[in-house]
Amino acid sequence: MYKKVFVPILFLFFFFLADIISAQTIYFCEGVDDNGYPITESSTFYIDASSGGYLYFLARIPYAIGCYEISYDIYKVDKYGNETYETTIYQDVQPSWTWFWKKVTFYEKGTYYIYLYDEDSYLLASGTLYIKYN
Repeated sequence: MYKKVFVPILFLFFFFLADIISAQTIYFCEGVDDNGYPITESSTFYIDASSGGYLYFLARIPYAIGCYEISYDIYKVDKYGNETYETTIYQDVQPSWTWFWKKVTFYEKGTYYIYLYDEDSYLLASGTLYIKYN
């Protein structure tokens, strides 16, 4: 009897936990619409080798952010998977926001890992971005 009740409850717990974790998302896109959804979302972007190019980081979370500042840590990844710190971009936000975006310019091709943190250094979301030359 115990097993018959416990197993379904455990399954539901992990199902909902996975849904909550995956709901915090960072998108890479060419724009953001007025409702906070990505326009032309992709993980690969092409830039000009001499002048670079921009894209948008869009974060959507299932709750109010609850802070006044977030940060994006950007790491370049080599062919062996080693991460090299590039920069941190800070952004002011409002505690009630559930989505926000930042226009970011890249000048070098490569693979990048993007980590999004709140002001308490809590990891909100992460993603992989591929920048290539035209």
